[in-house]
Amino acid sequence: MENITRLTPLKQPIVFELEGFHVPPGYGSLLFILLLFHFILVLLANGVVAFVTIKDKNLHRPMFIMVCHLVACDLLGGIAILPRITMQFLGQKKIAYASAITQAFCLHTYGTSMQTILGVMAYDRYVAVCEPLRYPSIMTSTRVHISCAVAWIVALVLIGMLFAFHINVPLCGTVIKHAYSTNRDIMSLACGPTTANSIYGLAMTWVLSASVIIIVGFSYSKILHASVKRRRTGSSINSKAFRTCAIHVAIFLIYQTTALVIIVSDRIPSTSANTKKFLSALLVIVPPVMDPMIYGLVSKELRESIIKHLCKPCYYRK
Repeated sequence: MENITRLTPLKQPIVFELEGFHVPPGYGSLLFILLLFHFILVLLANGVVAFVTIKDKNLHRPMFIMVCHLVACDLLGGIAILPRITMQFLGQKKIAYASAITQAFCLHTYGTSMQTILGVMAYDRYVAVCEPLRYPSIMTSTRVHISCAVAWIVALVLIGMLFAFHINVPLCGTVIKHAYSTNRDIMSLACGPTTANSIYGLAMTWVLSASVIIIVGFSYSKILHASVKRRRTGSSINSKAFRTCAIHVAIFLIYQTTALVIIVSDRIPSTSANTKKFLSALLVIVPPVMDPMIYGLVSKELRESIIKHLCKPCYYRK
């Protein structure tokens, strides 16, 4: 009731309280251990992929450079959210205003940059399969780095504009009805309507998602057309390029499926608040731990490089 009835604007320093999950007595410590293990796994898995990709010069190619950027996205989302949720199971639910804004900014940047980088990767796969002879001249190292930098800049600008609406907005509540901070949860504590923020956030989300889906759809329609055409003419298809396509498609589907589950569950009235909070957290629970596994399982080069660098005696004994 505090968020509704209080009309006096709060003054800094503001400290929020995260509503968090409803945990049955005696289960807090177990959930803390499980989520802590998951967080450590996210750090190790993504850290290994990043380390090996940077260390092995044979992996300094466009696809693996983009994989490194996806690793950075996963680490950004995981580090921003998972520690805070983990500590809630020990009863620590307070969060300062600056920390809440930072957490929300990192979370939204994670989601946005993941989509922009997947869009760039879709174009890269299109060129690799459809224009294999021109691929080295089109996707040069400089162009790849510029493309990834633009993807990050677009994400940061879009989210920066979203959070610019927070400037000078008076807040009248301190209870965030979620397990972590988001733009919508913080703005819901405002003393008055925040229509501009809501319209911009909704428009940005739909335009960005639609644009990425169109880019991915166009790229893979061209890839499918090229593969069918070459099969008819008896031409060979670059198997490595197709394997890296599988990496991209798998990551894209995991991200979009997780986002779809969150959107659908949020609009089902019968879904409990605890379930909605858990499902919304899947976006920073599932992709950050699944993505590096997909990299290693699908890419033979990356898998062998990981074995080579982390288990040298075993590798050279072969």
